[in-house]
Amino acid sequence: MAKWLAKTEPAECGIDDFARAPQTPIRWDGVRNYQARNFLKAMAEGDEVLVYHSSCKDIGIAGVVRVVRSAYTDPTQFDPESPYFDAKSAPDKPRWQAVDLVFERKLARLITLDRLKTLPGLENLPLVQRGSRLSVMPVGEDEWRIILAARQ
Repeated sequence: MAKWLAKTEPAECGIDDFARAPQTPIRWDGVRNYQARNFLKAMAEGDEVLVYHSSCKDIGIAGVVRVVRSAYTDPTQFDPESPYFDAKSAPDKPRWQAVDLVFERKLARLITLDRLKTLPGLENLPLVQRGSRLSVMPVGEDEWRIILAARQ
């Protein structure tokens, strides 16, 4: 099983949203970057995903969720009322994908971006590289272990 990291704004869909209904899948949609979209397409049922809170006061990894439905057409791209509407996307040739995720666990303490930047072994993780703004990215097995060990 692969490991991933997905950025979100906690006011929109944070780890607490998953924790409130731990068995209820939440659609991860609205990704509008082709490389991040391709990573969503690569996600498979059972893959684990680190939830990274961004664009907020407390930035960092807040918890873990699991993929329960692999990539499918993101319906928000066709909804003119959605902030994720894409007029250039067509139902017969959709551009964007979504996955469904469920709660696994909330970390006892946020692993901050500043902390992540100091951890040996994470130098190649796009999250800590200058200028990287991907909202979805793969995390290697060793990187996964390093990150979760940092929560102690």
